Amino acid sequence: MQTLSKGANAPLPPGPVAVRVTAAAPVDISALLVTASGKVRDDDDFVFYNQPSARGVRYDPAGVDVDPAQVEDAIDKVVVTASLDGRGPATFGALGGLRMDVAVGGAPVAEFTPDGLGAETALLCVEIYRRGGQWKVRAVGQGYANGLGGIATDYGITVDDEPAPPAAPPAAAPAAPPAAGAPSGGVVNLDKGKVSLQKRQTVSLTKTGAPPLRRVAMGLGWDPARGGRAIDLDASAIVVGAKGKKIDAVWFMSKSAFRGALAHSGDNLTGHGEGDDETITVDLAALPADARAIVFVVNSFQGQRFTEVARAYCRLLDLETGAELVRFDVTDSKPHTGVVMSVLRRAGDAWTMTAIGEFRDGKTARAMYGPAEEIVRGLG
Repeated sequence: MQTLSKGANAPLPPGPVAVRVTAAAPVDISALLVTASGKVRDDDDFVFYNQPSARGVRYDPAGVDVDPAQVEDAIDKVVVTASLDGRGPATFGALGGLRMDVAVGGAPVAEFTPDGLGAETALLCVEIYRRGGQWKVRAVGQGYANGLGGIATDYGITVDDEPAPPAAPPAAAPAAPPAAGAPSGGVVNLDKGKVSLQKRQTVSLTKTGAPPLRRVAMGLGWDPARGGRAIDLDASAIVVGAKGKKIDAVWFMSKSAFRGALAHSGDNLTGHGEGDDETITVDLAALPADARAIVFVVNSFQGQRFTEVARAYCRLLDLETGAELVRFDVTDSKPHTGVVMSVLRRAGDAWTMTAIGEFRDGKTARAMYGPAEEIVRGLG
């Protein structure tokens, strides 16, 4: 077995190739099928947990399996990547035990331990590539400070949908009844305990005589509609700054922001089972002053519509006590691929939560940046 240094390569004997990535904390693995142009052909050439296979390439939670005999002739190389998932250190420079092992037919062929990493949050690990009739492995070890989204964009992956046209203003409707415990016409606080919101209702996240909330979690959940297939949705949080523009986000390609003050729990691929499907934690006190609002959205990366979803909800938890503070159940559904669930906004030294429940078209968090900004501006 060869020990490779950065940039070095080694020939691979014939047979199925297994690339495995180990580290001191969990990392997310993916692969890009790249042509001689240095780009993918389309989004189908991106293999990861939401899209676990392409011809000759299969995702494994610990790495990637490549069968060179099955890889299409148009593919010049398979690039294996790793990105941080928010459960460990915030950068690869702080991550220990990082190593890549390559085997063919179960027999070890090469190993690679990257060095010199710092603020990177995503990494090109190794390339399995062809030269003439020979397949080889190259140790890469190139880091990206802008996460897996930065790698995907460089290789031509579309992580942005066309922006959805602005929704028509809804027709005037009778005012919804106040939230549980809310005085009519006012903004309720937490003095009477847990609050259940309806669309466009707001709760102040304060309790008389209690210190401001510090660490909270937004739990988001859903189920397949009756008799429906598994629903793979993705929860994300979009941070809007004082100028009304997105300044950061956490989603399945980038699970941590602001040095961990905003962090994503990871992906749920089916929606089955009780309890929250995905959770986003927020250290309100550690957010930068420019973070004026956090917009929580849910998207269907694979294009399933929300008419296939039942019991979508979000709930806010106090991480210090574990208590559920606020809940919002989405009681309707529409044939769109995204929904804005709720918004946390600064109110002086405290925060408020507003229930939204507005459906839009957008398969990724990036497609929801515009709608998120629009909704925050509309809230004033």
